[in-house]
Amino acid sequence: MQKIYSDAALALDGLLFDGMTIAAGGFGLCGIPERLIDAIQASGVKDLTIASNNAGIDNEGLGKLLRTRQVKKMISSYVGENKEFERQYLAGELEVEFCPQGTLAERMRAGGAGIPGFYTKTGVGTQVAEGKEVKNFDGEDYILERGIRADLSIIKGWKADESGNLIFRKTARNFNQPAATSGKICVAEVEEIVPVGSLDPDSIHVPSIYVKRLVLGAPYDKKIEFMTVREREHA
Repeated sequence: MQKIYSDAALALDGLLFDGMTIAAGGFGLCGIPERLIDAIQASGVKDLTIASNNAGIDNEGLGKLLRTRQVKKMISSYVGENKEFERQYLAGELEVEFCPQGTLAERMRAGGAGIPGFYTKTGVGTQVAEGKEVKNFDGEDYILERGIRADLSIIKGWKADESGNLIFRKTARNFNQPAATSGKICVAEVEEIVPVGSLDPDSIHVPSIYVKRLVLGAPYDKKIEFMTVREREHA
């Protein structure tokens, strides 16, 4: 089966449809599948439900899809640093399901593991618990959270071998690992593709069985890195 595609648009060919649910990796602008997001924007697909820690920032990351009104609902933990996200939510133009970060990651992981739901103490007694089943274990209340099973996962890796085994680099691992398993189909973009056998098997973060399509996205501009230096002191 062909796994490596020449560009993001081809890697997503036949997978996108209106009203679909997408699980997206990344945290802010760290470890986000930029090329795949651009291809989704260009496709014009709409009424999307996207599960992601946040929606990037204005005009970057998933913020691009908000700007073009392709997103119907966000399942997210954080809405800061994105004025359009805030504006659409407050205006009632965007449905938002707030979810604590750890719970969101576990909902993705659970969905990928075939677990339809789990109980957690996070959110008990808050608005997060509204409308959810509450169960008592050993004298403590827990709320039921549903696993997330998406139509598509889009993730960003550091290195992959030609069969699709993936390694993330440092904090870019964030939501990419649980997002990868929660989709019926996972498409990954990476900074480098190496021959099979080049990666240490004990260092693999996502096995190739989860990755159905792969695209080389490099080179990337690191939009969140800024060099700050002080002026040279003159003797």
